[in-house]
Amino acid sequence: MLSANRSASGLVYALLSAATFGISGPLGKSLLEAGWSTGATVGTRIGLAALVMLVPTLVMLRGRWAQLRRGLGIMAGYGIVAVAVCQFCYFNAVSRMSPPVALMLEYLAPIVIVGWMWARSRRRPGLLTIAGTVVAMLGLVIVLNLFSATRVDPVGVLWGLGAAVCLAVYFLLSARADGVLPPFVMVGGGMVFGALAIGALAIVGVLPLAANFGTVELQGVETSWIVPILGITLIAAVAAYSLGIVGAQRLGPKVASFVSLTEVLFSVVASWLLIGDVPAPVQALGGALIVVGVILVRVDELRAPVPELAQPMPAEPLPPEISARSA
Repeated sequence: MLSANRSASGLVYALLSAATFGISGPLGKSLLEAGWSTGATVGTRIGLAALVMLVPTLVMLRGRWAQLRRGLGIMAGYGIVAVAVCQFCYFNAVSRMSPPVALMLEYLAPIVIVGWMWARSRRRPGLLTIAGTVVAMLGLVIVLNLFSATRVDPVGVLWGLGAAVCLAVYFLLSARADGVLPPFVMVGGGMVFGALAIGALAIVGVLPLAANFGTVELQGVETSWIVPILGITLIAAVAAYSLGIVGAQRLGPKVASFVSLTEVLFSVVASWLLIGDVPAPVQALGGALIVVGVILVRVDELRAPVPELAQPMPAEPLPPEISARSA
């Protein structure tokens, strides 16, 4: 009964995480259309999230400094690639296309992982994985409108695929961090490293920062720039990552990754409600095929045989004289 309640509450946490992540695209797009640069949008989001999470992270690290030193490299890679570069690529894609379409491209990450594991292990994936990859690629072709006169911005596509690679790195590093650092510490420290990386790129002039502290348009209404900033920081970063951690702990990473696919649907709804931006019907079909393809890959992964635990060797019978003494 307790396990069932834990799984049910984990599903709620994971769905809330997907929903809160889903609003980041439309809120970020409202800032980009108001004159904010991608660097300023990502830097502000990560920097404010790092400040909010810094104190709880330090409290959780008390007495665990040796553990922090062992996981510092993973945390740095997580913050720089999986947080900073991933968000930078995603928001650059959003600046050139609909947020749901950009998210569909980003969620090709599991297919990227399949290719990486195949190349590394030299072992052919299962039939469901191959079928899922083909279905997802077909969905990608439809999303990009490759057979029509109207096509998606190719530069935006490259940014979206870059986000997919970074998201794949996120999953790989998260798996490596299991048992090395507490999840909240991993996220909080990652935000700090991500903010430092964005700041360093801005200082050397590689990443231009531009912000317009005026109004933005949401739901057809002019509102302060503070509204989307607080939304992408407190809701789509701090709350989303924290809820996702709890959901993954209660469901397990594999089941939680299934639930995370609903972020695409939440992004479609949020884009429609907040900025009136939705993908074309044919692109929605392509996005559905991408999701189906990823699900097939995940199902094949769940069906993979689990290595049996080594059985203890049977104890040899005691010599008769020792048995007699024991009696």
